[in-house]
Amino acid sequence: MRQLPVLFLAVLAATPLAAAEGFRFASIDGGEIALDDWRGKPVLVVNTASLCGFAGQFDGLQDLHDRFGDRALILAVPSDDFNQELADAAAVKEYCAMTFDITLPMTEITHVRGAAAHPFYAWARKETGFVPGWNFNKVLIAPDGSIAATFGAPVQPGSAQIVGRIEAMLQ
Repeated sequence: MRQLPVLFLAVLAATPLAAAEGFRFASIDGGEIALDDWRGKPVLVVNTASLCGFAGQFDGLQDLHDRFGDRALILAVPSDDFNQELADAAAVKEYCAMTFDITLPMTEITHVRGAAAHPFYAWARKETGFVPGWNFNKVLIAPDGSIAATFGAPVQPGSAQIVGRIEAMLQ
């Protein structure tokens, strides 16, 4: 059996098995949001729903967006997979702007589970087994494109679990 050089093995061990590269979301403002544009920075992807009991977390997501600015992407992904989203993207955008003063990036209404799940969520399921069990589940992507952590709906955006991990990635 051929021996691989130690340096090659070290590089291979440091390379993530798969990275959040090439994923694009349709933006609620038109155009696309490409995760590749955020390579080298933390990305927090959150499936949201305007009519969910956890919708108050929009304030926390906006706070993260304001706090980290262009050093990290905080991305809201409205989804009606749990039957708690408004009828269309225009209604979602207006509701979130009027109710929560949202300026953070948002996608159009997107499937996050099942056969129709967006490729990002299908990838997260394949990599970690994570499937959103409800609205406001969170996927934290490390600067190398790997999944750093997933969080359920009860974990607040401003929690030490989330903020601490993002801050550590920015150091």
